[in-house]
Amino acid sequence: MRAPLLHIGNRRFSSWSLRAWLVMRKAGLAFEENLVPLNEAGTRQALSAISPGGTVPALHMRNAVIWDSLAICEWAAEQAPEVWPSHEGQRGQARAAVAMMHAGFMALRETCPMDLCRTPSAIMLTDATQLDVARLQALWHDVKSVDGPWLFGRWSIADAFFTPVAARFYAYDIPLHAEAQAYCDTLLADEDYRVWHQAAQAETFANPYETQT
Repeated sequence: MRAPLLHIGNRRFSSWSLRAWLVMRKAGLAFEENLVPLNEAGTRQALSAISPGGTVPALHMRNAVIWDSLAICEWAAEQAPEVWPSHEGQRGQARAAVAMMHAGFMALRETCPMDLCRTPSAIMLTDATQLDVARLQALWHDVKSVDGPWLFGRWSIADAFFTPVAARFYAYDIPLHAEAQAYCDTLLADEDYRVWHQAAQAETFANPYETQT
């Protein structure tokens, strides 16, 4: 049987693709990849052909298509439960943290779009963005386990969801508390993330955020 096919956007810019891809990798699942260039003339048509939601990531399996990043991660967790914390309480906290990221922190996303090739430099942050930065650091502090470098001791889906946040903090040179900075350093040093990051450096697609950076 053919392996599932994960459609992703530009590695340089697509934070949601990165999240799903990391979880699939960490779950040890065999899958193929197809990159759909974003912000090009044929992008909308290409996305409509592969995703009922018109978005990436989209996971094509033999009998189904899953087109939401969190849904893809939950499917991966059904195959490999270890990508959620084993402890019931921590698992609940991890799901809550992921849900917050999935639905929130819009100011940070809009002000500081992910760009893995951006030369780190600070920009003027809006009050709403500064509030998002403070809320994220507080969230990490509240749930951070002492049993390991990851948010809940060992790597979990929560870490995948916050990896693009760490990339944003780095790219926009956002100062953090020591604990939050150490967590971001752990996320950005991860071996699988480095594979994605290296591939992003080789992309030659146009930068849709050029006027912002």
